[in-house]
Amino acid sequence: MPKDSLSRLKSQLALLFASRETRRHARAGSPQLWRMQREFQFDFLKRMGLERTQVLLDLGCGTLCGGLPLIEFLERGHYFGVDVRADVLDEARAELREAGLEHKAPVLLHATDLGSLELGRSVDWIWAFSVLLHMEDSVLERAFELVGRHLAQDGCFYANVRTEGGAAGERWQEFPVVTRALEPYREIGARHGLVLRDLGSLSGLGHATGDPAQDGQRMLLWRRGAR
Repeated sequence: MPKDSLSRLKSQLALLFASRETRRHARAGSPQLWRMQREFQFDFLKRMGLERTQVLLDLGCGTLCGGLPLIEFLERGHYFGVDVRADVLDEARAELREAGLEHKAPVLLHATDLGSLELGRSVDWIWAFSVLLHMEDSVLERAFELVGRHLAQDGCFYANVRTEGGAAGERWQEFPVVTRALEPYREIGARHGLVLRDLGSLSGLGHATGDPAQDGQRMLLWRRGAR
C-alpha cells in the first residue's frame, strides 16, 4: 500500500475512536491539531490587537474550530462566519449550541459564491485560516471582491498561504491545495485597493506542528492604502 494511502487509512481508523469534538473538527482540518490551531488562531488575533468591540468576519469558518473562542470574546453579534459547505455549518451550529454560546448571536452564513455575498455592514477584521490555499484563481478573485466591499477603511485582512512545496493536483477533501508565490497575492490585493505585507512563517508566529508543509506557510496581511 502506498505511504499516503496508509496514512489516510490510519487517520480514518483513529477517527473511529476519537471524541465527538475531534470527529467534528476533522471535517474542517487536521483531527490531531484542532486544539492547538484553535489556541493559535485566538492568541494570534489577540496579539495583533483584536478588541471585543470590533467586528470580525471569519472567512471559511468551518466547524468553528477557531471561531468558538472568538465568538465568546467578541461582543454579541460581532462575529460573522461564512462557509461554502452547508453540512459543515450545521456542525458549527451544533458546536455553538453545545458550548452554550448561542446568546452571543453570531451570524453564520452559507455562501457558494463569495463575490455576491452581502453582510449589510463593514467589518474591522477578516480572518481566513487555511482557506486561501484551497481556492483556485477564480474563487480567490471572488473572495477578494467580498473583502474589498466589506473591509473597513482601517481594517485588517489576515490569511495564511502556501508559497512553496506541494504537488500538481494535490487535494484536501473536496478542495484543491494551491501553492502560489507572493506576487499573485500582492496583485489581487492591489486590484481591490489593498496593500500586502508578509508577516513571516506560521512557525515564527507560534504555529509549531513539526510539519514543514504547515509551519512553513506564510501569514499575510492586507490593509487599505499605502501603509
